Amino acid sequence: MKVVFMGTPDFAVETLKAIYEAGHEIILVVSQPDKPKGRSGKLQPTPVKEFAMEHDLPVYQPAKIRAEESVEYLKGYEADVFVVAAFGQILPKVILDMPRLGCVNVHGSLLPKYRGAAPIQWAVINGEKVSGNTTMLMGPGLDDGDMLLKSEIELAADETGGSLFDKLALDGGKLTVKTIEALDRGEITPIPQNEAEATHVGMIHKDLGNVDWTKSAEEIERLIRGLNPWPSAFTFVNGKQLKLWKAKVMDMSGEPGTIIDVNKNGFTIACGSKALAVEELQLEGKKRMAAADFLRGYQLETGTRLANGRE
Repeated sequence: MKVVFMGTPDFAVETLKAIYEAGHEIILVVSQPDKPKGRSGKLQPTPVKEFAMEHDLPVYQPAKIRAEESVEYLKGYEADVFVVAAFGQILPKVILDMPRLGCVNVHGSLLPKYRGAAPIQWAVINGEKVSGNTTMLMGPGLDDGDMLLKSEIELAADETGGSLFDKLALDGGKLTVKTIEALDRGEITPIPQNEAEATHVGMIHKDLGNVDWTKSAEEIERLIRGLNPWPSAFTFVNGKQLKLWKAKVMDMSGEPGTIIDVNKNGFTIACGSKALAVEELQLEGKKRMAAADFLRGYQLETGTRLANGRE
């Protein structure tokens, strides 16, 4: 099968890899333009472009996929299917109509729930027990196309945004290959999404990690896991940012944001309901470490209040 692949970040690489290893002919890889990175400002290729270059696959990087020159360029490729995974630009109808089998998208949620940019992190933050991937025929809207196949993954009790990302990326590649092959054989009947069940989630921003200690310990613990490894949940102690990487809910109480217990293994912070025992953290300017190691070099006392911003 002749495939044009469109994707940009790490999540998309596993899908591209799966299609490549399944033996399909990838006639073009489309990815976002390179972006400057670090102090040097040197252009950094996207993860998808890196994979393509390593495997001698042709790459096209349009600034705007909707631009006339982009549309004309893609018309030169007679593909059976376009596969899209976290590409980062919305495709116009003229492109959606190009391939024989249409444009197949893999999305990291069980649609119609969690349409939008960050379904994986929000599934952890919201305490979902099950997540998964959905393949669909792309429509003109955001993640609203007719569904093709689904796969479910149960979230572990200690699931983080990072661990779920890895699981769904690998699973998404397998599901996509299964989808395009079954679609080519005429074995799939697309199913419209139920708009009444649709939910939308926005992008993850750094300030989302600024912990509100008036919330319940359960909510904050899920936030910590959902924002691990990026952008991380954080608070402030004595004017310095303190990133929180791992914590455990405790059946204790006190004034929200106050340290109510300090021992050799770590310390406990009161929340709006119950409390959190911090197990792994990172003080501004320091490396990530266990709370027990942190306390060997930093003195914390019960009664210390943690801030929601610099004070």
